[in-house]
Amino acid sequence: MNKIINILKEQKSIPLDKFIKIALYDKRLGYYMKNSPLGKNGDFITSPLISRLFGEMIAIWCVSFWKSLNKPQKVVLVELGPGNGILCDDLLRSFKHFKHFYNSLEINLLEKSYNLKKIQKEKIRNNKVKWIKNIKNIKKGPIIFISNEFFDALPIKQFCQKNGLIYERHVTLSKKDKKIKFIIKKANKNLVRNIKKLDLISNGTIIEYPKETIEYLEIISKKINELGGGFLTFDYGDRNNNTLQSIKNHKHVNILSHAGSADISSHVNFRIFSKIFSKNKLNVEKLTTQSKFLQKLGVLERANIMSKKVSFKTKADMFYRLKRLIDPNEMGGHFKVFFAKKKGKKFNLGF
Repeated sequence: MNKIINILKEQKSIPLDKFIKIALYDKRLGYYMKNSPLGKNGDFITSPLISRLFGEMIAIWCVSFWKSLNKPQKVVLVELGPGNGILCDDLLRSFKHFKHFYNSLEINLLEKSYNLKKIQKEKIRNNKVKWIKNIKNIKKGPIIFISNEFFDALPIKQFCQKNGLIYERHVTLSKKDKKIKFIIKKANKNLVRNIKKLDLISNGTIIEYPKETIEYLEIISKKINELGGGFLTFDYGDRNNNTLQSIKNHKHVNILSHAGSADISSHVNFRIFSKIFSKNKLNVEKLTTQSKFLQKLGVLERANIMSKKVSFKTKADMFYRLKRLIDPNEMGGHFKVFFAKKKGKKFNLGF
């Protein structure tokens, strides 16, 4: 927090996305750099932590997609933001049952957090896995990009419209008590042009512009066009009106007063995803829910098969966890699944 306060003393104000970037990813202050945020003892929980069935279904999807690409001798699986590594670990466990795919596989993990990377390396001990710093440097494919709750944690800009003008949201120190607060400043013309291009102006009083997300999507699109493959992501959202939130100990807290000690996230606007990938000549499947996706892949059938070999207590726990994944009123409905692929490939498993 002191670093942000010192910056604000020097610069008077900084844009919201810069504040989020420092709060989450600063080497010393950043929440993801010094904490283990996932799980019961962390601040939030993700689908791979709830049930290994999630990872198993993603593994089946990946193998099926590889088959649709005519079983290339080399395929690169890139996971964006692997968290504590459990999804990658579950995928590897499942992939070993598909020998031809497993022999063709290389896994690249993109992780910003040194702390999480250390946890991942302790969990994932497999010479097929390597950690990368930039997806721009991937030279071989086809590539299967996957992510779960990656884009919601990237910094966003926020704007508002007032008297026909567009203003950007900044943070500053109040003169009275030196506490961090929001202010607005007239927006840069290039930024206004960009949000107008994406038709974001009319969507509510607060306009959210995921600048860093868009940069990632452009690179991913380029790589898929260049090397072949596709992009599958799970995230919550699809609203655009002031979705910024901060979570600590599984509860909502004030975004400005817990910088560095709480998670900050925002809802993903999948309409932007569709626009970026379509603009780059990729095929985009219709957005679906996590519930429908997992059930189309056969998660209930798989759970029923597994339940025949376990105790009643284990079975009850397994179906309780599965309910959290697929219930339309829980993660099953809140989380959406987006898929884009290189043109000319007929594959829509789960959609």
